Amino acid sequence: MKLPMNSDILPPSDDYVFKTLLTHPDAKPALIDLLSAIVGREVTDVVIRNNELPAADVDEKNERLDVNCTAVDDGSQINVEMQGSRLAEDAESIEGNESFINKYIYYMTDLHSSQKSKGVEYFNLARTYQVTFSMYTVFSRRKGFLTPVNLRAPDGELISDQINMIIIELSKLGDVLKKPVEEMTPLEMWSVFLGHADDPRKRELVNEILERKEALGMAGAILATISKDEDEKAKFRSRRKAETDRISDLLTSRANGAFEERAKWKVIVSEKDAEIADKDAAIAGKDAAIAGKDAEIADKDAEIARLRAQLAK
Repeated sequence: MKLPMNSDILPPSDDYVFKTLLTHPDAKPALIDLLSAIVGREVTDVVIRNNELPAADVDEKNERLDVNCTAVDDGSQINVEMQGSRLAEDAESIEGNESFINKYIYYMTDLHSSQKSKGVEYFNLARTYQVTFSMYTVFSRRKGFLTPVNLRAPDGELISDQINMIIIELSKLGDVLKKPVEEMTPLEMWSVFLGHADDPRKRELVNEILERKEALGMAGAILATISKDEDEKAKFRSRRKAETDRISDLLTSRANGAFEERAKWKVIVSEKDAEIADKDAAIAGKDAAIAGKDAEIADKDAEIARLRAQLAK
């Protein structure tokens, strides 16, 4: 199914829309296709866990907004989230890349250790995949949009693939958007859809992708249906306003903090300048006193010389 060319489409890069889309009753084939593209192997079936949404506080963000799945074939845990707000880039610049990564590792290891281990040999523990789609740049020095991370030795040898970090930066799709659709990988197709389905300028490209891949066509049909729901649109506007207000507050706090810091240093510099001026004045006074003493000594030396000259007569 194609998305309407002249209709507003809710962004699948919004975390709530993302979860609503992928946990829709008709979305299972699309979800399986997406997970297969992410983990690089065929996922035959999945079970979605912890699918409830928070009852209140539209701008609350926690693990329940993730799409938390278990692969039926081997029990792998695959948790997929969307860091969707473009405004979040400003917030992340405040919190820093280290904060993002540390939070990421915390939730990934928490998910891995949440599986039942009683009576299970450690070598039988299931793999864990923590997957994040991000609309803003996480690794500014890395060119590629896909960053898969697992446990490796310094020489690159794989030590374990038990825990897997996969970060997909949708802000870095510039080269992908220039490729013919027939040359795109499944993950590239999904990334373009998730990052640009709501962009009318990319609608023709997105529709070509939806026509080429059946699972994505299903996802497009579900997204089009969600986008017509007035309740969903109202919730999206409310969330976007809350997010905008939150980022504005953060930036205002940062600006106020910077202003207060500058004012504090201006006072300190002014006080130091006054201290230096006082010391300069004191030094100038001492220099004048020394000059006076030098003049007195010169006068006395001249008097002594005069007296010696008289004695010599």
